[in-house]
Amino acid sequence: MGTTEIDLLKQMFGAAIGAVDPLKILARHLPARPKGRVIVVGAGKAAASMAKAVEAAWEGDIDGLVVTRYQHGLPCRAIEVVEAAHPVPDAQGQEAARRILKKVEGLTADDLVLCLISGGASALLAVPGDGLSLADKQAVNKALLKSGANIAEMNCVRKHLSAIKGGRLAAAAHPAKVVTLLISDVPGDDPSVIGSGPTVADPSSRADAMAVFAKYKMEMPPAVKAHLGSPTCETPKPGDPRLANCETHMLGTPQNALEAAAAVAKAAGYAPMILGDLEGEARDVALVHAGIARQVAKHGQPAKAPLALISGGETTVTVRGQGRGGRNAEFLLALAVALGGQPGIYAAAGDSDGIDGTEDNAGAVLTPDSIARAADKGLSAKAMLANNDGYGFFSALGDLIVTGPTRTNVNDIRIILIK
Repeated sequence: MGTTEIDLLKQMFGAAIGAVDPLKILARHLPARPKGRVIVVGAGKAAASMAKAVEAAWEGDIDGLVVTRYQHGLPCRAIEVVEAAHPVPDAQGQEAARRILKKVEGLTADDLVLCLISGGASALLAVPGDGLSLADKQAVNKALLKSGANIAEMNCVRKHLSAIKGGRLAAAAHPAKVVTLLISDVPGDDPSVIGSGPTVADPSSRADAMAVFAKYKMEMPPAVKAHLGSPTCETPKPGDPRLANCETHMLGTPQNALEAAAAVAKAAGYAPMILGDLEGEARDVALVHAGIARQVAKHGQPAKAPLALISGGETTVTVRGQGRGGRNAEFLLALAVALGGQPGIYAAAGDSDGIDGTEDNAGAVLTPDSIARAADKGLSAKAMLANNDGYGFFSALGDLIVTGPTRTNVNDIRIILIK
């Protein structure tokens, strides 16, 4: 029972990821080759596959370096691929980012810097600002990940603690032309937020960064407080002449992924309803999804079943327990509790990069009998949700989705099928 629905959920998830695969979508966005040199740099969970796509489409001399998450690398011919830690930066990321800055120094107006940025770049480009250490950045990153701050707030802080993010990479490459190819993992697809915008002018300020610390009651290490207190930590702003010769092009977005999933649902006889990119606590987002699903199932409003509710974006988890989480597992477990085993409703949620938080799964699937099956094993869904242990819950049921690294990233994909 339910095999058809589970298969459909996995097919929709796979189609969503395929729609934003750099090896399929990047080549048509490449600029003309310049008179001078081509330097390829980049960072993110999709950096290796983006670099491989560049090499496949362009002949001739290329020099470059990209940094990606551990186990997300691919062999490339001329572009060096370095692996480093995510979501908390490490020395490998710091060294790679310093080398990227060196690669773009001393260029001319005839040269081209092709910058490949995808989600995850913020943690992977770890060059601390003046007076800061890698340990300072690591401590702040850990605090941000536990705080409940959204991605824009996190990246506002990261930009102002960095020597490469928030437009500083493009400023270092001046006067060369800089073309940035982006795969978006943020609601609204704002280039200044994706990967903390290393080649994009930053409209936020150090005051905004300090406000994030205050809002979430995060402790500010002394060196960080001193850094943010100095005007020298400000990022290049819109209108900065060093960024005048910069272009950005969007390759893949969360909407592209959601539309691909919707097409599979429609072909299977489910009317798709795309809710868009959503933010907020995973539990709260789950409650909203559950309310819509119940209304459709019971009353045929705002649409009649069979229906597929599809959403993306990035939720947050305020960690209170000691369990193994991931925001998609948290969403699904909260959804399970809210639905209470209501018949005819199936769901899946996963991160498009193949890694839900720091675990080895992309996400999981939920069936109407998930809570009952867990109870048979002596597991309480409510208690495990209170302990932020969504991973433990779905692992015990054998309902994790494990894809391995997908080498792309447009954030989360959530699907609810209402029969």
